[in-house]
Amino acid sequence: MTTSSHNKAAATPPPTSRFAVTLTGGIGSGKTTVANMFGELGAALVDTDAIAHRLSAPGGLAIAAISATFGTEFINQEGAMDRAKMRAHVFSDSTARKKLEAILHPLIRSETAREASEAQGDYVMLVVPLLVESADWKKRAGRVLVVDCSVETQIARVMLRNQLSRTEVEAIIAVQASRAQRLAAADDVIENDADAAALKPQIARLHAEYARLAKTNDVQHL
Repeated sequence: MTTSSHNKAAATPPPTSRFAVTLTGGIGSGKTTVANMFGELGAALVDTDAIAHRLSAPGGLAIAAISATFGTEFINQEGAMDRAKMRAHVFSDSTARKKLEAILHPLIRSETAREASEAQGDYVMLVVPLLVESADWKKRAGRVLVVDCSVETQIARVMLRNQLSRTEVEAIIAVQASRAQRLAAADDVIENDADAAALKPQIARLHAEYARLAKTNDVQHL
């Protein structure tokens, strides 16, 4: 596999004065694997999914608003958001999804900015699964790195990982940005239809480029 780069006009930098890359990709594309490999090389990772989990965990900053908006039936016995129940609800009701986003997204943005400003590493890598779907994140994104794979690969991985049916996985993919939309937003692309061995040379090359840019604090595109 090879890594391709896409030249684009400069976008608004993310909420940090340090050089930052925003990593995105569809469900099952391998974002976590790729991000962790960058982290092993020296990138400081800020994962918006992990932040969202903390916000909706017991005692999380979003729990009170989620309970007030959706009802206590969406909070489990431990005091966390019932993720399975909420997932089923928002995938069948776009209004409910927007309400949940209105609660979580501002909190995620503020926590992401805080973590990015405190991060230690060669540069900051923001992991934002729904980058393309969110106009706000698109405005904040500096250099956009997309982890790409075929839709069939996505389906197979998620079915195996999450024990979901093909129909359930296809429903999740249907509400996300399309593969073409993500690629259109990309400055750099990592192809991930194979295994981790195929990722290593792609990641090594891009890490070297990002580390070089970070030394000059160049937030513009290559």
